[in-house]
Amino acid sequence: MPHLYLVDGSGYIFRAYHRLPPLTNKHGEPVGAVYGYTTMLWKLADELHKADGPTHMAVILDKSSSTFRNAMYDAYKANRPPPPEDLVPQFPMIREATRAFSLPCIEEEGWEADDLIASYAKAALAQGWEVTIVSSDKDLMQLIEPGLDMYDTMNNRRLSDDAVIEKFGVPPKQLGEVLALMGDSVDNVPGVPGIGPKTAAKLIQEHGTVEAVLAAAPDMKKSKLRDNLIEHADKARLSRELVTLACDVPLPDPLDSLELQGIPNAPLRAFLEHHGFKSLILRLSAVADAPVESPEPVDLPDDPPCDHDAYETVVTDEALDRWIAEATHQGWVAIDTETSELDAMRAGLCGVSLALAPNKACYIPLTHGGSDMFAEKPEQLDKPLALAKLKGLLEDPAVLKIGHNLKYDMIVLARRGIAIAPYDDTIVMSFDLDAGLHGHGMDELAATHLSHSCIAFKDVVGTGKKQLSFREVDLKNATRYAAEDADVTLRLWQRLKPRLAFESVTRVYEMVDRPLVSVIAGMEREGVKVDAGVLSRLSEEFSKQIAALETEIHGIAGFPFTIGSPKQLGDVLFDKMGIKGGRKGKSGVYSTDVNELERIAADKDSPGREMVVKVLDWRQLTKLKNTYTDALQAQIDPETGRVHTSYSLTGAQTGRLSSTDPNLQNIPIRTETGRQIRDAFVAEPGNVILAADYSQIELRLAAHIADVPALRQAFEDGTDIHNMTAMELFGEVNRDTRGRAKTINFAILYGISRWGLAGRLDVSVDEAQGMINRYFERFPGINRYIADTLSEAKARGYTTTLFGRKTHFPRLKAANPNERAGSERAAINAPIQGTSADIIKRAMVRMGPALIEAGLPKVRMLMQVHDELVFELPEGDVERARGVIEHVMATAAEPAVKLTVPLGVEIGVGPSWGAAH
Repeated sequence: MPHLYLVDGSGYIFRAYHRLPPLTNKHGEPVGAVYGYTTMLWKLADELHKADGPTHMAVILDKSSSTFRNAMYDAYKANRPPPPEDLVPQFPMIREATRAFSLPCIEEEGWEADDLIASYAKAALAQGWEVTIVSSDKDLMQLIEPGLDMYDTMNNRRLSDDAVIEKFGVPPKQLGEVLALMGDSVDNVPGVPGIGPKTAAKLIQEHGTVEAVLAAAPDMKKSKLRDNLIEHADKARLSRELVTLACDVPLPDPLDSLELQGIPNAPLRAFLEHHGFKSLILRLSAVADAPVESPEPVDLPDDPPCDHDAYETVVTDEALDRWIAEATHQGWVAIDTETSELDAMRAGLCGVSLALAPNKACYIPLTHGGSDMFAEKPEQLDKPLALAKLKGLLEDPAVLKIGHNLKYDMIVLARRGIAIAPYDDTIVMSFDLDAGLHGHGMDELAATHLSHSCIAFKDVVGTGKKQLSFREVDLKNATRYAAEDADVTLRLWQRLKPRLAFESVTRVYEMVDRPLVSVIAGMEREGVKVDAGVLSRLSEEFSKQIAALETEIHGIAGFPFTIGSPKQLGDVLFDKMGIKGGRKGKSGVYSTDVNELERIAADKDSPGREMVVKVLDWRQLTKLKNTYTDALQAQIDPETGRVHTSYSLTGAQTGRLSSTDPNLQNIPIRTETGRQIRDAFVAEPGNVILAADYSQIELRLAAHIADVPALRQAFEDGTDIHNMTAMELFGEVNRDTRGRAKTINFAILYGISRWGLAGRLDVSVDEAQGMINRYFERFPGINRYIADTLSEAKARGYTTTLFGRKTHFPRLKAANPNERAGSERAAINAPIQGTSADIIKRAMVRMGPALIEAGLPKVRMLMQVHDELVFELPEGDVERARGVIEHVMATAAEPAVKLTVPLGVEIGVGPSWGAAH
């Protein structure tokens, strides 16, 4: 019997768009929705092929925003916002994707996709066909009847009469009556005010139709409901017409033309290659058994879909022994931990999951059950015994442990006496391969590389007041969720690991990033002592300064207002004070971002300059108080008495480390307030803080990478580089010219424009251009470096560091000039900043072994901030440690890279971080 599948393409598009973060193809075009749509359509085709699939199929799309319903009610869908700006250019590409699968892509002017779906469905049913609508749209549920069901791909379930009754309380044939009474704020269907889904269902259950409800309304007991039904009867009747699907639209393509013919290789391959969808090209090659021109190896396993029912819950010693034995024999195992909270230093361990092959995964629950001591506990292993057995496996040097963001699991298990080694980390692999192309979280990588949607955490534990601790989740659901994490991690490893060597990324992964994971885990566990008393006093001082600034700002304005409100501040500056050049966004609110305020502050003739300078100070103090002096006190771990920041190896596109809770990278470096905050980071009694900072490392690397003899010689001779630049550009050295030279030295490396430099130096655009020209005349190698870097980046789509770290810049060819210029500036700096990041990471990896070898085991590395490493050590170890630390940092690039300039290291010591500077 013919079986027609009708895919609600519009629903697919928006699901695809919100499923992935913004992605761009090799042409710089936004393709996040295109990629998501393509993978979803492919996954659907696979599932249907393996099941009792369709004989006929079509994708139905919306052609235009205006339909016959707008003629009936001009406010129909008036509340809907326009589609996101970066989604609009993807609509034609999505149509191309559909046709690349050789599927009909049907749309018709003046009709909604729902009407076309209804008309095709009724026509097929009339011929005795079976029909499945691929959607979860409530409006389409009206069509369900014998011979027609719906397929909800998001939840992988079929919808029939029972599903509609369960959700809305009425069968499909009465669903339109309920939808009319309750209305729809998204589509702007008015409905009857005050009537929600439950009340609408109750009324239709009692009376049958909207007309019958309205007829009965006058006889109902007096209430707001009765009054609304009488007053808004016309709206109810209009709504009933609006939600009624048109089932008699002339079919643009006849039913017989929708017959499936299979997916021809050539058009789909051409589409995928045009957009550079590498993993899908590999998948197509596996299907077609044809060679493919790709930088990736093609002998990847064709994984089966995740089978959550195949996962095992390990609750006996015999089962645990079996899993450990198999992992030991195989030589690799994927691992993941489930915990009671996100903070690794405070999290309780709920259980551990392992995976040995796709769908061969297990969960080992350890502390499940209610928090009450009398609560019933499910059957599970004795925690100390299980951890003792797992310790042997996880520390076995002959078994590779595979994790995703393994740093977290390392900290959790290290607190329980387990040191994971050796290891691979898929989040780091992904970052080293594809930095700049997409994010690297497990859910996103599973969607990108495996076409798989992971179980959402909220779907397991719930949300809001009813949210459970993971310990309270029943073992069946806990196993499905936890074992899937290990299973997906293993599948990602199987795809990413072969690419490392094939794409020349092995060096940066093995020599820089992978060994750093355990180093960072150790630093986070170590933490740093913070003096709560210093912070409390600073908070009080900042509060007084903030209050004083508020009084002064309100005095200038002539009345009080909320300084933190962009709208109120914008109205004061641009409407009341009459500052020119204000920019309003789509919401009609003036922009008061930092760039806008700095523009005003730089204009000495601006009537609002005095206020804006004080607002900038107010914002800075408020941020420091909220982010540091207040928050740090709450972040002191009650067990350790120290603050444990969390570092990310994938947070900055160029390879620099980033940190959160607290963000150490954002503490102001050169201001007095920043120094005061650093004074709160202190050593334990008998110890001191040692801060070791690379001196002007990016300028030194620029001298090497760009091959600038004058700069190389200056660093070799120990010349003050900013003094030299001042003399070269301005003919004299004083405080003003040195400050300008310093700004120019760093700004040029970031590809700054003449307008940007003019703003930084408070000079005219022509003066700024003259300075840039003179700089390039004095140091022509810098100009050549910028030109060559941009040329190569545009040709290849990425830049590389001296250690081979790739940073992709898909927006280098963007149509938007601002986006393009921003990418160009970032690409110019990426090889230099990325190499700087690689060098300090290599220093961090080597530091521990060097200190141990020197007999200095009590010297502990606590923090990494930009180009600086911070240590805590006994006072008596300072002199010996100073020499070891300086040597490791100065030679960190070697032997992989031999620099033509020396790496200078400045070291300071004191009772606090601030005093060490």
